Amino acid sequence: MTLSRRKSGVVLHITSLPGEHGVGDLGPPAHRFVDWLAQAQQSVWQVLPINPIGPGNSPYQSPSAFAGSGLMVALQALVDQGWLEPEALKSVPDFNAARVDYDRVIPWRWARLRQAAAGFAKLATAAQRDALAAWCEEQSDWLPEWILFAALKDAHAGQPWWLWGPALAGRDPQALAAARLRLAQPIAEHAFVQWCFEQQMQELRAYAHQRGVQLMGDLPIFVAHDSVDVWSRPDLYFMDAQHQLTFVAGVPPDGFGPDGQRWGNPLYRWDRMADEHYAWWVARVQRAFVHADIVRIDHFRGFAGYWEVPANCPTAREGRWAPGPGKPLFTAIEAALGRLPIVAEDLGTITPDVVELRDHFGLPGMRIVQEAFGGDAQHPFLPHHHVPPCLAYSSTHDSDTAHGWWATANASTRGFAREYLQCSDEQLHWALIRATSHSVAQLALFPMQDVLGLDGSHRMNLPGTAQGNWSWRLLPNMLLGSEATTLKRITEASSRGLG
Repeated sequence: MTLSRRKSGVVLHITSLPGEHGVGDLGPPAHRFVDWLAQAQQSVWQVLPINPIGPGNSPYQSPSAFAGSGLMVALQALVDQGWLEPEALKSVPDFNAARVDYDRVIPWRWARLRQAAAGFAKLATAAQRDALAAWCEEQSDWLPEWILFAALKDAHAGQPWWLWGPALAGRDPQALAAARLRLAQPIAEHAFVQWCFEQQMQELRAYAHQRGVQLMGDLPIFVAHDSVDVWSRPDLYFMDAQHQLTFVAGVPPDGFGPDGQRWGNPLYRWDRMADEHYAWWVARVQRAFVHADIVRIDHFRGFAGYWEVPANCPTAREGRWAPGPGKPLFTAIEAALGRLPIVAEDLGTITPDVVELRDHFGLPGMRIVQEAFGGDAQHPFLPHHHVPPCLAYSSTHDSDTAHGWWATANASTRGFAREYLQCSDEQLHWALIRATSHSVAQLALFPMQDVLGLDGSHRMNLPGTAQGNWSWRLLPNMLLGSEATTLKRITEASSRGLG
């Protein structure tokens, strides 16, 4: 990825936007946040994964690598179209404005999405019906499987697909045909929701471009076991005859945990994907760039070599390294789609083969400034060691906030950081952002929590834990302070402004 000029931006998940309907969505608050970014001279918004959520409310355990999250569909837009009755939004539950209560939000929002689908079926114009039908036809490589899977999952009270009975789990053609007839209405509802998501996402992207802002997407390397991707193509994953995983993904023990991290995602049969010229991956990357201008691929090191954990092991300690697809995968993507602005999330145990793979395709890696102060002046994440083809982050959505990190840092780390950053404790977040901005990295990025100087209770995600993550939200008044002005000054001083 080569940028035409130095840029900076903010990391904020769409679900973290403010709004009265329980979770951030693609409606007016998303457009207002673009305005805020432009005011602060930020030219990139890293939105994090936009796929449906899975276990732990995580978009990194998504039931689909191609679908968009129905929770992100703005409901007021459906009222404005005349498909959802205004009364449906007049008595909104007292949702927590600071946290997403998924157990309450999901059924409430989906009830209204289904009402809007019924309204569309009854009231849509011929042109609108044609537009939906044409879009569905354009998405025929992934949409039919997803809407059938989603309808079947609803019909089975959310049970994983391998518990749907032998015929459906094993994808018996007659059973699938019968399900399509039996579930025609919910299948149509899910198609409608995906179409609405697509329209609203494209409207947001177009608006961002008008304001000089690019969207940066996030593509998780793995999918969930309970996903349409695994159900529809079980031959591409390590599973037994009972549809259970034989190996799962994770990372080995390191300084952050003696047991490593057992993520539990299915592992790819790379040999079989190679036989198909990596067609699934090519389609997945192509889909990601429908919604984003830049795409970060998570856990890039897994393409050089990945940690393979036997599924019957409770921790990741018993895993081993296995070879990834390496250059042939990215050669196939480049041959099909051209050279794309892809970012390699190259954190963790990085070996020479990972660096060689990243650099061979000219992919920038990541440097997390917050993590640099646990070492000495030779730490590669310190700004004076950065190189232009990289992304400099003050911290990430997987890190503690700047002030949360500071509150738990030891005396040595604090002493080094104070000397390097030349800051008071209260101004730590701005000093961290300033140091990141002054890096030679082409792109500097800051989580919104760092911009606002929030403490560790506002953390977005704690890797390796399954509860309490992905729920943080901006309060509306958080965007009314002087932060945009301060960030603008830092951005202009480091030559990263919109210009």
